[in-house]
Amino acid sequence: MDVVVLGSGAADGWPNPFCSCTSCLDAAARREIRGQTAALVDDTLLLDCGPETPSAATRAGRSLARVRVLLVTHAHPDHLGPQALLWRSWVSGLEELCVVGPAAALEDCRGWVGPDDPVRFVAVGAGDRLRLDDYDIRVLPARHRVFVDGDAVLYDVTGPDGTRLLWATDTGTWPRSWFDAVADARYDTVFLEETFGDHVVDSVGHLGFDGFSEMVGSMRRVGAVTDRTDVVAVHLSHHNPPFDELSRRLEAVGARPGRDGECVRAGGSLPTGRRVFVTGGARSGKSRYAENLFADVTDLVYVAAGGPAGGDPEWTRRVELHQRRRPASWTTLETTQVTDLLCTTTTPVLVDCLSTWLSARLDHHGVWDSGDLSGVRDDVDQLVTAWEQCTVSVVAVSNEVGSGVVPATASGRLFRDELGRLNAAIANISETVVLMVAGRPLVL
Repeated sequence: MDVVVLGSGAADGWPNPFCSCTSCLDAAARREIRGQTAALVDDTLLLDCGPETPSAATRAGRSLARVRVLLVTHAHPDHLGPQALLWRSWVSGLEELCVVGPAAALEDCRGWVGPDDPVRFVAVGAGDRLRLDDYDIRVLPARHRVFVDGDAVLYDVTGPDGTRLLWATDTGTWPRSWFDAVADARYDTVFLEETFGDHVVDSVGHLGFDGFSEMVGSMRRVGAVTDRTDVVAVHLSHHNPPFDELSRRLEAVGARPGRDGECVRAGGSLPTGRRVFVTGGARSGKSRYAENLFADVTDLVYVAAGGPAGGDPEWTRRVELHQRRRPASWTTLETTQVTDLLCTTTTPVLVDCLSTWLSARLDHHGVWDSGDLSGVRDDVDQLVTAWEQCTVSVVAVSNEVGSGVVPATASGRLFRDELGRLNAAIANISETVVLMVAGRPLVL
């Protein structure tokens, strides 16, 4: 399952727009603007839908037109903005939408749906199990309430590919007996709320650091969380410390903070969507980062896209170092025929890198002597189309060469400009773009 985090913040987001505390100022300075927590699974299943969610999907480059299942945890307004059902009704030709949730939440939705709208309601409570659109859905209890006990739930979702996630927002710490329902679940991904940090509140319906740690620890003890589980903290608020400290605190319990717009692949190490573009300067960690995205993938084609380069001992040593750190099960191809491969492959592909591919295509078309770029630009157009239409997970690495000194030669300036155009075109149709800076990934 591919999960797009449409929002990772609490009801008031983070930063709170009315606040100037240290935590909010840090978030604003980083431009880490978190909206109300929601997620989109495989473009077809929506986990919660607050009033910000439709716009968040648009900002993330995703459409909600294919959504056929909406799982609502409860009726608090940051998790349920029923007006979206009205906006949906303004578009003709959409498939039936099944809205699942506690009965009280569904009552809030009914007034927004016309008699002929393709919407179906399914009321559920903790303990229920249903199968919708090839997803197996188990309804779990939440230690949270709107008006009465039981009017808030959590969801355990198994996808068509067998991967499994837990959507656990909002809830306080569970009593011990509730963990029997998730024993040996071995979740691939857990989205667990962490609202209050060290802030002391009277509410038992949300988690701070202590409650979050207790929940993760208990899930580990019963086999719901394993060393391979990606535990993502969501429903984050300014009651938490600034981001760096938050990350350290969560890392100590085997978790990490969620980020708006990120893509998480449940059951795999590729956390960023089907098409991932990684760029950065020399020695910034691009290749290693790209390789780590496929750390758990055994059947992969690694494309050394510049082709073999003979007669250069230093380059040969670099290639050998790259080869030694790749899993033996990966297939390495030294080729510039990347377009053909993307059109035919049935296994994941890592292309390293587009800058050497472009250089080889410039050589092939004799551009350095003729200055005629038409052939190269046709190659680029074909590559971009293949990248867009490729049906498997693909990662491409490239160099960012436009941030330094203007090249002193005409050929250097030509290469810089053409690579910039290529990078922009690939980035434009990638789910995620990562800029590597000093070994650190910045998700764009």
